[in-house]
Amino acid sequence: MPDSLRDLMERMKALQNAVESELEEKRKEFRYTIEKRKVVFEADVRLRQKQFKVGLGAFLKETRFLTLLTAPFIYGVIVPLVLLDLVASVYQFVCFPVYGIGKVRRKDYIFLDRGSLAYLNTLQKLNCAYCGYGNGVLAFVTEIAARTEQYWCPIKHASRVAGVHGRYASFLDFGDAEGFQKGQQDLRNKLKAETLGKGN
Repeated sequence: MPDSLRDLMERMKALQNAVESELEEKRKEFRYTIEKRKVVFEADVRLRQKQFKVGLGAFLKETRFLTLLTAPFIYGVIVPLVLLDLVASVYQFVCFPVYGIGKVRRKDYIFLDRGSLAYLNTLQKLNCAYCGYGNGVLAFVTEIAARTEQYWCPIKHASRVAGVHGRYASFLDFGDAEGFQKGQQDLRNKLKAETLGKGN
């Protein structure tokens, strides 16, 4: 990997660490901890949050009628999301051991923690759980696809691609015929060491 690319990846990691530090500061500011993946607010904070809760009736009254009509379209997506979750889980369960790479831990991607916010009503909590599940499934599946791509075809595209996954930066350059065979094996070895070494 060229030094310039390695430097960029190190800077990305430093930025991720900075984001985590900022999140830790917010945890202190809003006085909660995370214990065994569960959010725990201090008792007086929960009481204060409840003062800002908008009841379900008032919430629905403030919602535009046309917005309510979109609900079946939004919630109808749950079927393909659950199927995608199931198919991707089975796929990695069957294929990843054969490839010698670690499985993606689903629990690292799907968080349903917003239900602990006392200032949300029941419908808002349901909506938040749905969004957390949907986006979590997509991130989970993206990591499964990224590991698959790194194993089978770790080549950058000829043109700029929007929304690439985190593994893409280390992929081989488009058109590098000479470096492909060795580079592909190196990336496979790196993937195996990284995912199995972490126990993912």
